[in-house]
Amino acid sequence: MTAIEFNNISKQYRLGLVSTRTLGNDLNRWWAMNVLHKEDPYLKIGSVNDRSKKAESEYVWALKDIDFKVEQGDVLGIIGKNGAGKSTLLKLLSRVTTPTTGTIRAKGRIASLLEVGTGFHPELTGRENIYMNGAILGMNRPEITRKLEEIINFAGVERYIDTPTKRYSSGMTVRLGFAIAAHLDPEILVVDEVLAVGDAEFQKKAIGKMQEISRQAGRTVLFVSHNMSSIKNLCKNGIVLENGMVSFTGTAEAAIAKYLSINQESNRVAIAERLDRFGNGKILVKNITLKNQEGNIIEDTFVGDYLRIVFQIETSEIVDFSKMIATCKLTDNFGIETIMWVSDEMNCDFTELKNGTFSLEIPHLNVRPNIYNLTYKIDLGSTASKDTCDSMNGAIQISVINNSFYAEGINLKEGRGYTPLINAHFSI
Repeated sequence: MTAIEFNNISKQYRLGLVSTRTLGNDLNRWWAMNVLHKEDPYLKIGSVNDRSKKAESEYVWALKDIDFKVEQGDVLGIIGKNGAGKSTLLKLLSRVTTPTTGTIRAKGRIASLLEVGTGFHPELTGRENIYMNGAILGMNRPEITRKLEEIINFAGVERYIDTPTKRYSSGMTVRLGFAIAAHLDPEILVVDEVLAVGDAEFQKKAIGKMQEISRQAGRTVLFVSHNMSSIKNLCKNGIVLENGMVSFTGTAEAAIAKYLSINQESNRVAIAERLDRFGNGKILVKNITLKNQEGNIIEDTFVGDYLRIVFQIETSEIVDFSKMIATCKLTDNFGIETIMWVSDEMNCDFTELKNGTFSLEIPHLNVRPNIYNLTYKIDLGSTASKDTCDSMNGAIQISVINNSFYAEGINLKEGRGYTPLINAHFSI
């Protein structure tokens, strides 16, 4: 059963202005859109919502031609860069604002947590705000009272529940706001990146609660986050927004892979012009790229995931590749070596290397979450008498994102050493 349906949704804004500049035109617009249910008569062609470029028009499409469906009980992750249109999409669903074109159909009550303090009156106490939010959702007083203690305990603000919320910290406000949204039995729960304001303990509780209401209660959750680990562990499906348009829909893992490869051109680390290298130059590494199991170029990877490191090389003379030895190692930001791979110790033979590329394939990157520096070295000759052709410290950075590592869902902690053995192999 479909819980949410977006049909040809677009949202246009006029930069710097909120009206048509005349009262008559404003009234005409209101009549056409709200009474006649027609498109905005003053709608004009606008530019694509790319925040990094100078506007060519005073009109901008925050969202453009959005079409997708969410089934009941699904947990949908919405991913995208800042300014991609994620928050605008949720505000349209929550009826904070209206779309310029298209229609949205949602079945059931919607509870939203879009910004710190959403739905709160600062002069009312926490308890009074709970009753007010419940009334807005259509619940009667006895229904809210039955949920009251559960909400207060989940939020962990019992001591301040009768204090005006204007005196709450942002973390306390988010705690109470999420507790209200999650416990007042909404059919659809909409959560924006605001959970990042909470501490680690509360974020864990919030993720667990969203899993509970989707899996056990069969309710629908829309979740926006820049935390890819949270998206992967919580969501079943995902969509990727880019410049106000849907660039991908699919499983959560596929959506994450797409999001991480959006800037694949910038993710290609061009090292051809770097001078902080040494060697005789017989073999030079011109470029290094990171790829996932689907072959997409990525910048980040998850703990325990597959990773392929692709080296593009060129030679200044005829080279006997059967004598080539490739060494790769990962170091942290303090220069501490985490793991190292050496091709001749792994019985790798580069004799048939002809296309100018070779790879280091890592089936499971079992290292702690961190940002690692990749150092490489290319030698010719035997182990006893090596002729170094090219070597560079910190050629590229590899960002490893936390993820449930064991079957029980335990996350690896930073700063507790590393896994001493990681199976990998070089290939051509």
